[in-house]
Amino acid sequence: MNKLAEVADGRTLAKAIVNTIPEPFLVLDDDLRALAANRSFYDVFKVEPARTIGTLLYALGDGQWNIPALRELLETIIPTRTVMDDFEVEHDFPGVGRRTMLLNGRKVLYDDESATTILLAFRDITERRAVELERRALLHRTEELVRQQQTLLQEMEHRVLNSLQIIASILMLKARAVTSDETRHHLEDAHQRVMSVAAVQRHLHAFGAVDLIAVDAYLAKLCTGLAASMVSESHPIEIRVAADPGEMNSERAVSLGLIVTELVINAIKYAFPMPCGDARVLISYAVDGTSWTLGVADNGIGKDGGMSPHSGGGLGTIIVQALVRSLGAQMDIVSDTSGTAISITKPGSSSN
Repeated sequence: MNKLAEVADGRTLAKAIVNTIPEPFLVLDDDLRALAANRSFYDVFKVEPARTIGTLLYALGDGQWNIPALRELLETIIPTRTVMDDFEVEHDFPGVGRRTMLLNGRKVLYDDESATTILLAFRDITERRAVELERRALLHRTEELVRQQQTLLQEMEHRVLNSLQIIASILMLKARAVTSDETRHHLEDAHQRVMSVAAVQRHLHAFGAVDLIAVDAYLAKLCTGLAASMVSESHPIEIRVAADPGEMNSERAVSLGLIVTELVINAIKYAFPMPCGDARVLISYAVDGTSWTLGVADNGIGKDGGMSPHSGGGLGTIIVQALVRSLGAQMDIVSDTSGTAISITKPGSSSN
């Protein structure tokens, strides 16, 4: 026998079902008068059953439900649909305070079509909305702090570049003022080193001071700058970059940028003592898993042996060697009459 048939009064079952719903729940007739409400509805909205059942919804609780948004739901949307989900209402409820509610509505049609009822379920999302607002405010503050930090970093980088330019100018003035050729050479060498650091910083700054730098674009921009500042029309040298796409952190970018700058300047100054029609310097960067190889090769006069094939060693050599060691890499040099090729390789590792 059907268990439902054993229930003498279906209203008793319906009431029990309604009262098990933990969120406020209301049943309305087609005139929008309350037919039933669950215990949660009475508790949350501070109303009494005697002043609820049979009362027009908009008159409940001294008119606390006379809300334009709710009128739109019940008088416009519900008549044209049988279902309405998550209709949001924000309102000051007497005795409750300002709350944000999600309303879910269902229109129940009966077989005899003589009447309809509307089921309304209310879900309080006030705290959830407060958390969302707090999260958005925190995100906004975080973005603002990041923006301020980026502005400060850019200002600091700008000042560093200006300071480097000033130091370079002082070194050049001193070089022109001294009478000793050896001292002048050292001052000019120091001037070139400062300008190299400034060039690397300037090109990093062009990438917005982000932690991850696009390798191919960075090296291309750096070498374009070197060519523009050091290669003359009367002594043309092609500087070409062939780099695998990928990213590196800014710390490695500084080191590689200084290495490339030193080696390219070295090649421009010493590999081509006489103009030649096909003078070229190729900068390559290849990635294989977690290992990478940086190459600087020219088709100049070359020189057998020695750390610095063209100049015979100096401050630039010391700088390159120190940077290679700091990267945990190794450097190999091949130099003969067909040119010089310098290869710097960092073996792959789990921590790279």
